[in-house]
Amino acid sequence: MPRNAYQHMVHDYYVERVRAIGARRSEELGSIRTRRDVVSYQRKVRRAANRAFRPRPPRTPLNPSTTGRIELEHLDIEKVLFESRPGCLVTGNLYLPKDLSGRAPGVLAPCGHTDNGKAAPLYQQFCQRLARAGFVVLIYDPFSQGERDQYYGVQDPLVSQNTFAHNMMGKQLELLGEWFGMWRAWDGVRALDYLLTRPEVDRRRIGVTGNSGGGTLSEWLWAIDERIKIAAPGCFVTTYLANLENEEPQDSEQYPPGILGAGLEMVDPMMVRAPEPVLLMGQAYDYFDRRGLIRAYRDLRHIYEILGKPENVQLQIGPHGHGFFRENQEAMVRFFAKHAGLPSPPPVEDPEALPDRTLWATPTGSTIAAGAKPIYKYIGEKASELAARRKVHGLRWLRARVRSVLGIEPRRSLPHYRILRPDNLGGRRFGRYAIETEPGIRVILRKFVLQPERSNALEAEQELALYLPNLSAEQEVEEYASASAPQPSYALDPRGMGESMPEGGVDGYFHPYGLDYMFHGFGLMLGQSYLGRRVHDVLSTMDLLGHLGARRINLCGRGQGSIIALFSALLHPLVNRVTLKNGPRSFGEWAQVPIVSWPAANFPWGVLRDFDIPDLIRALGGRVSVVEPWGPDMKPMAAGATAT
Repeated sequence: MPRNAYQHMVHDYYVERVRAIGARRSEELGSIRTRRDVVSYQRKVRRAANRAFRPRPPRTPLNPSTTGRIELEHLDIEKVLFESRPGCLVTGNLYLPKDLSGRAPGVLAPCGHTDNGKAAPLYQQFCQRLARAGFVVLIYDPFSQGERDQYYGVQDPLVSQNTFAHNMMGKQLELLGEWFGMWRAWDGVRALDYLLTRPEVDRRRIGVTGNSGGGTLSEWLWAIDERIKIAAPGCFVTTYLANLENEEPQDSEQYPPGILGAGLEMVDPMMVRAPEPVLLMGQAYDYFDRRGLIRAYRDLRHIYEILGKPENVQLQIGPHGHGFFRENQEAMVRFFAKHAGLPSPPPVEDPEALPDRTLWATPTGSTIAAGAKPIYKYIGEKASELAARRKVHGLRWLRARVRSVLGIEPRRSLPHYRILRPDNLGGRRFGRYAIETEPGIRVILRKFVLQPERSNALEAEQELALYLPNLSAEQEVEEYASASAPQPSYALDPRGMGESMPEGGVDGYFHPYGLDYMFHGFGLMLGQSYLGRRVHDVLSTMDLLGHLGARRINLCGRGQGSIIALFSALLHPLVNRVTLKNGPRSFGEWAQVPIVSWPAANFPWGVLRDFDIPDLIRALGGRVSVVEPWGPDMKPMAAGATAT
C-alpha cells in the first residue's frame, strides 16, 4: 500500500478550477439584465452544446414495428421496436390513453439507470399517470438496460452493472473522438422521430421527462431538439461543483466535453430554450445535492424573469432519496397538463407495475439475441476505417498532433521543488522531492542515493534513468533500482498516482466509478486531457533535471507509465532511450474488443483519427525497446499475437 500524503491533491486542484469558473459565471449571470443579454448568453450555451453533441449521424430508416399490445383498464401499451442507427435496435413501450379522440400531446420518457430499464416500477407508474391524464407516452430502453444489454453473452465484472457498461462504451468511444452522451441523445432524437410518426400525437405539444440518467437525457434533448416544448428533468440537475466536492462521479454520458471550459454549469443547457416551460425536480435526500439544484433553479428563474415568464419555470423537491417517487410524478403530470392545455388530473393510486417479461418487445428480452449489432462492433468498425485512412507522418508532424491531442503547452516554466523526508526501502536510501509542475500540483520524485547525506539536495547526473510506474513508484522503485544498478535511478509519480493516488488504494483506483475516473471526466469537461497533464508532469520534471545538469535521460515506463513515457519521449529533447514495459501495443487494439481493463485516463480523446502507438514507436526509431506488452485486459499477451 503506497503512502498517500497527497491523496486529495488532484481533487483539490479540480475543485479550485471549477470554483474559479463558477465565480466568473456568477458574475456573468449577474450582469444579464435585458432580453438582448439573455439571447447573447443563449448563443454562447448553444455553441458549447453544439461542440459537445457531435458527431451527429445521418437519419436512417427507423424500420419500426409493433410486436404486441397490452390492454389495461385505463390505457393500452404497445410494444415497439425501431432502429436509431442501422442495426441498432431500440426497444420501447408506447402508452396510449383509452378512447382517444383527435390528437393528444406526447411525452418522450428516457429511462434512468435501472437494470430493467423501461420496466422499472416507478417508470411504469409515471408513464401510466401521464397516459391516464391524456398523454401518449413513449419510454425506451437505453444501452445496456432493459432489453438492450450490449454485452449479451459476455461475462465480466467491468460491465456487470449498466453504469459500468456505459463507462466502458464511453472510454472506447473517446478513442474515436466521440462522446457516449451523443450516442444516448441520438437514441432519444430517433425515439422522438418515431413518436411523431404516430397519428395519435399532436407534434405541437411534446414534453420530455425522466429521472436520474433519464433526467440527464431530458436536459440534453431539451437543449438539442426544439421539437420538444416542455421539460421536467428529475434527480440530475445540481452543479458540477457540488458533484465534484461531494466525490460523486457521474456516468460517461454526463460529462459533456468542453462544457466547463466554455465557462458553463450543469443547468445552462436548460437556458437555451427559455422561456419555454421547465420543471426542475429533485429529492431532499438525493446524492445529487439539493443545494446545487436550488442554485440551478435560481439561475434559471433569473433568465425567465428577464424574459417576462417566471411562471414557466418551477421547482419540485420531494421528501425522499434518489428516485422518481409519487410526489414528483404528480407534480410533473400537473405541470405538463397545464402547459399542454389539458385539465388538471385528479390524484390516482400508484398504478400496478407489470412484470418485465410482459413488456418485452423482443422474443427473449434481448436486442442482441434478436440480431442487433452491439455498440463495440460499431466502435471496432469505425476504428478500422480510421486506421485505413491514416497516413504515415514524420516526427515533426507527430509531435504537433500529440501536443494537440494531449493539450501540451509548447513552453513551460521551470518548476519549483521541495526537499521532503527521504525513504529507506529494502536497505536502500531514496531522496524524495515534490516537484510543483503547475499551481496546486506537486508530483513526487525519488532518487536512489549511495551516500545518505546527499538525499537533502536534488542533483542530476549527465546521464540518468527515470522510471514511470504503472501505479506507484514507492511500490515498484525498489525492483527497478536493483535491476538498473549501478546507473543512478530516479522514479516519478505523476499526478493521481503513488502518493497522490485517491481513495487510498488500488481497488478504488481501478473501479469503473472511482475518483481517478472522475478526474478524467472533469478533464474532458474542461477541454483538458488528464493523461496530457500527467505527460506535462514528466516533461516539467525532465526540464528541472536538465536544468540541474542532465543531458541524456533514459525513460522506463511500466503499464500506465509506459504510455506516459512514450508520449514524453516523443516531446522532450533530452530523452535518449525509452523502454516500454507491460504497455499496450496499440490504442486500436482497445477498440476491437468488448472489454478493456485499462483505466479511462489512458484513453486520449480522438487519438485514432491521427495516430496510434506503433506510429510513435516507428517515429522514434531505434531509441525504443518494447518489453512484455500487455493486452486490453492488462495481462501479458499470448505468444504470437499481432498488434492491431
